[in-house]
Amino acid sequence: MLRHVFLTGPPGVGKTTLVQKVCDELVSSGHSVEGFYTEEVREGGRRVGFDVVTASGERGRLSRISDIAGESHGRRQYTVGQYVVDLPSFERLALPLLKKSVLSCVQVALEDGTGKKVFVLDEIGKMELFSQPFIKAVRQTLDCSSCTVLGTIPIPKGKPLGLVEEVRIRSDVKVFTVTRENRNTILQDILSALRECLK
Repeated sequence: MLRHVFLTGPPGVGKTTLVQKVCDELVSSGHSVEGFYTEEVREGGRRVGFDVVTASGERGRLSRISDIAGESHGRRQYTVGQYVVDLPSFERLALPLLKKSVLSCVQVALEDGTGKKVFVLDEIGKMELFSQPFIKAVRQTLDCSSCTVLGTIPIPKGKPLGLVEEVRIRSDVKVFTVTRENRNTILQDILSALRECLK
């Protein structure tokens, strides 16, 4: 049975833009959407990092280029390429959302309700996977029967990422590969798959 939908594809192909369009469609048709997506931060035309933005509009720092990331104050630095990951900032924003989704899942199970929620996870990638509590919370959310996840995962490159591969091979997950050729025509297919999940 299909329960979750994930998008994959090369960086910058438009996965987050598609996720936002799908969310707009879902909200306008009366579905409840929670979660977060990742947004580029640019200064003077140059990408300097990424922020996490919640469905309700809250924003927190995910990463910055190492020369503008600021002091780490003796904390261990987590880096991906030229970016320093701000793990405390990411966890402060993302973890309460995931915990809330798992709690509401338990509640729905107890009430035997059918109100399925859509939880956005954009993305499950190298930066986010430095957080062990995040990995645990994502697994719990994916196993929750009253929660449908709309997420993004990177395309396989180099060493496989454990949680990403787990998601990719789950029998209840449909993965769409977004390309420059299909990104303007794939929206309806993604929406159809999600509506199937929400039945």
